[in-house]
Amino acid sequence: MSTPFSFTLIITDGAARRGEIVTPHGRVQTPAFMPVGTAGTVKAMTADAVRATGAAIVLGNTYHLMLRPGAERIAALGGLHRFMDWPGPILTDSGGFQVMSLAKLRRLDTDGVTFQSHLDGSAHRLTPARSIKIQHMLDATITMVLDECTSFPATPDEARGSMELSMRWAQRSREAFKPRDGYGLFGIVQGSVYPDLRKASAEALRRIGFDGYAIGGLAIGEGQATTFAVLDATVAHLPADAPRYLMGVGTPDDIIGAVQRGIDMFDCVIPTRAGRTARAYTSRGVVNLRNARFADDGTPLDETCGCPACRRHGHAYLHHLFKAGEMLGPMLLTWHNVQYYQDLMRGLRAAIADHRLDAHVAAVRAGWAPEEPS
Repeated sequence: MSTPFSFTLIITDGAARRGEIVTPHGRVQTPAFMPVGTAGTVKAMTADAVRATGAAIVLGNTYHLMLRPGAERIAALGGLHRFMDWPGPILTDSGGFQVMSLAKLRRLDTDGVTFQSHLDGSAHRLTPARSIKIQHMLDATITMVLDECTSFPATPDEARGSMELSMRWAQRSREAFKPRDGYGLFGIVQGSVYPDLRKASAEALRRIGFDGYAIGGLAIGEGQATTFAVLDATVAHLPADAPRYLMGVGTPDDIIGAVQRGIDMFDCVIPTRAGRTARAYTSRGVVNLRNARFADDGTPLDETCGCPACRRHGHAYLHHLFKAGEMLGPMLLTWHNVQYYQDLMRGLRAAIADHRLDAHVAAVRAGWAPEEPS
């Protein structure tokens, strides 16, 4: 028997929501954090390690996978789930942000974008239909529409033109998507920092109709206060019976604030990138393992954490690994950071269910000390 794609809103605490997404590849408890597996791998982690953190869904990326190893090749090898040993749900970003941020000689038109690969300079064309087809070949559980990630800062006229182009592409993405029982297609709200444009974008997407609604074009330099203001201006215009996904966000504090504003899904490279650069997210704040004061410290990195870095090693060993340039350091610390993010989400879900979110958030933030210098 097939499993339809569905979202159930279980309980709320203020604007915060506790829910469940059901897909043919598994269930996702929300609010949820998706580790970023851009090129078919969460950097420095095995699939077993990612599973061990409790992550239920991961993110892949159309831009990177179309360039290397190629969507056709992945399809011939059984799809992305089999290719990367992740039978659970996979959401694939459409590639719009990477075209903006990575590609060379980007030429945008009403039908799509032509660009040169950042890898070898080869020419490629990405349209809404092509992006959807690639994600179909990857067998993405959740497909994202192709959009233009509006640059920041942008004037109101620039933001409006960009948003309206993304809405035309959203319609074409909807038309290109092949419905399959249990698979979802998400639209993406654009409009930069302008509330009227965000409202117009959300309403346009609702008229088209999607299984979920993402908020894009944030975490690109506007600052947390502006991000939260945009969320406040946008969430009210999104349907309550569909998941809400804030793309590319962010720090634990960013995520907490967004959950309090009604966001259900998140992704960000921060935990894995920080793990590769000796920065650990802990219950007492961000810790820099390169700091010389840890050279003789045998205590666990975080006594509240059950990851291997915390259960089997101390600060001194992790410090040593980074000073010696050993690859195990980034591996252990990345695992720890992804574990921290999953534990953070578990705590938020439990607090929402018990109607004690504000008190829980206050306690979490109270434990954070200022970030240590490098």
